[in-house]
Amino acid sequence: MSVPRKSTRKAQIELQATQLFRTKGYAASSMRDLAQALQMEAASLYSHISSKEDLLQGIVFRMAAAFFEALDAAEQASKDPVEQLQRAIEAHLMVITKDPSASAVFFHEWRHLGPKNLEKFLELRRNYEERFEGYIKQGIASGVFEAPDTRLAALTLLASLNWVHQWYKPEGKMGPKEIAQNLAQLTISGLKSRT
Repeated sequence: MSVPRKSTRKAQIELQATQLFRTKGYAASSMRDLAQALQMEAASLYSHISSKEDLLQGIVFRMAAAFFEALDAAEQASKDPVEQLQRAIEAHLMVITKDPSASAVFFHEWRHLGPKNLEKFLELRRNYEERFEGYIKQGIASGVFEAPDTRLAALTLLASLNWVHQWYKPEGKMGPKEIAQNLAQLTISGLKSRT
């Protein structure tokens, strides 16, 4: 795995930990595994990080911040509910495809956070889901969307988007923007009012 020269040692450790947590899972990954992958002594890791959970926390909350930043930018671009949801979907997918390994860790390994961090993560996740639900509610209020249960609609939408990291390939036939636009179109067409 190549790491840019300008990366700090801590950034290199986090990058390697991301790969390790994605392939082996957080619980099955040891500090010794990480040290071996980095070709350094396990004891040396602790001069850069405080614990394995410190690494997980860094990955998870860095990704959470990226999702919220992208969503904030998408939200400011339009007040039209259809366009707002489309931009939100596209922004979400651009974050996933920018770093599929970190996305995989974010979506699957958050359960291993300690109690305080887990509580913070779950609060952030609820807030994020509620924002997507809000776009759907606005669309229903405007008469352009219909959904029997807005919470279920938002969770179903996000669940379908969150699997992209499993199959996305940078060298694939569709780039991130094209995937985002296609999935936004598919999702929004399912919500559009038929009346």
